[in-house]
Amino acid sequence: MDAFIKAISYYLPKKVITNQDLVQEFPEWTVEKIAGKIGVSQRHIAAENETAGDMAVAAAENLFREHNLNKYQIDFLILCTQSPDYFLPSTACVVQHRLGLKTTCGAYDIDLGCSGYEYALATAKGFILGGIARNVLVLTSETYSKHIHPKDKGNRTIFGDGATATWVSSIGFAKLLNFTLGTDGSGFEYLIQKTGGWRNRFPVKDSHITDTGGFVSSDHLFMDGKGIFDFSSDVVPSLVSKNLKDNALSFSDVDLFVFHQANKYMMNYLRKMLGIEKERFFVYLDSVGNTVSSTIPIALVEAGKMGLLKGKIMLVGFGVGLSFGATVIDII
Repeated sequence: MDAFIKAISYYLPKKVITNQDLVQEFPEWTVEKIAGKIGVSQRHIAAENETAGDMAVAAAENLFREHNLNKYQIDFLILCTQSPDYFLPSTACVVQHRLGLKTTCGAYDIDLGCSGYEYALATAKGFILGGIARNVLVLTSETYSKHIHPKDKGNRTIFGDGATATWVSSIGFAKLLNFTLGTDGSGFEYLIQKTGGWRNRFPVKDSHITDTGGFVSSDHLFMDGKGIFDFSSDVVPSLVSKNLKDNALSFSDVDLFVFHQANKYMMNYLRKMLGIEKERFFVYLDSVGNTVSSTIPIALVEAGKMGLLKGKIMLVGFGVGLSFGATVIDII
């Protein structure tokens, strides 16, 4: 038995923040500077009372409607998010109830970010090949905007909110080949929100501007850009090479590479480092920003609209954790 992606849909919040909006708040920046370096012209932002659970429900409902799928066939629900509705229970359990899925459907959260889609797909494949489930609903949903301080112009230019829904089954349009997964927790502080969990329960209110002009707050999302960049530069080439080997493929066998849509600068750097031609490297960042675990499935939907989902497509995720993962999907 094999596992396949049967369908993908996504949901974006209604609120949009453009580069022009950000320049109004940070006049030292220009629209051209943001777009040129980050590659984002606008990003969708969850409403104040809109949660990752709300967006996951919306993405799933879009999937059922757009692809005429029967939700009662779902045996398992996996929700990948780092912005859950509650400490407990798992947001997946709440989403199961709100979607009206059968009570024999298993459900849980995966707390992963940039590589979360690959991990969730790998888990779904394992459930299907192991006979645990026949149809798995993989949801990704992030409201990173709620983690970011309003004065943190750097992270506000990069991240957007979004949710996706992927149906994984024993039949579909894209066969899931072998996965290559990894972790380097030594760099966990490179992308972190230090307070709010049980290790540092209460806010410390230490926000400040650094000597280099960056914004730092233990109570909000912090990203060490250089640390993440160095990690990605080191791990992604070997990850791609290892996944090609794990799938008995050569570099030329891959028709399209879909990387985690981190930012324009990093993606261009990695593409050139790996020697991937522009026409084999898909980018969908400008109108949505970095939506964390949702970037790759959103990109796959958009690539499909452009008729680019053909042959073998490599998916590569990397980032917060530090975590990384890759697989190849074979379009049939």
